[in-house]
Amino acid sequence: MISAHLLLMFIVALIIVSALPGADMALVMQTSMSRGPRSGFAAAAGLGIARATHVTLSACGLAALLRNAPWLYEAVRYVGALYLTWIAVQIFRAPAFVLPEEGNTAVAPSRRADFAKGLLTNLLNPKALLFCSVLLPQFIQPQAGSVWLQVLQLGVLLVIVCGLFDTLYVLGAARIAVWLRKHPLAQTLQKWAFSSVLVAFAVRLSLD
Repeated sequence: MISAHLLLMFIVALIIVSALPGADMALVMQTSMSRGPRSGFAAAAGLGIARATHVTLSACGLAALLRNAPWLYEAVRYVGALYLTWIAVQIFRAPAFVLPEEGNTAVAPSRRADFAKGLLTNLLNPKALLFCSVLLPQFIQPQAGSVWLQVLQLGVLLVIVCGLFDTLYVLGAARIAVWLRKHPLAQTLQKWAFSSVLVAFAVRLSLD
């Protein structure tokens, strides 16, 4: 098993990374502000599944394949950048608030769409996979027992810590949305802001 000291260091590293602005944060907050907290949690659930997938793929060696196959990395990178740009355009074109009424069965497809956006936003970011492949090995000690068990332990912690931050962003954005509904100009500005943030991350992803 991994020592308590290493686990604490790993959690601190995750907290620092999760607190930094990124495409995941922007997507969760915008979804929560425009569609409500339930949709925000749906997007966060998609992000959580994507992170668990990255941990699994990293453990299986796909991250090493991406590093050693530049064309594959480039392909995933550009697809991810295009997808972020598409989301930014959808955010800009959508109404500021489209909160569904309680009990409306028509919300199911939209929540599935929110989940899919969260899932694809993270899955199509090869840096997320490479991040796992770089971070996890730093906290694995072969002499401490099964490597797979240690990867599982770290992976579960990664999903939990990042999920807690997503929860904070959802709840925080929901409170901000209450204020935005009373200020139409601020609604327009927040759409511009989140669209611009996602486009900026798309450009950064395509150029790095």
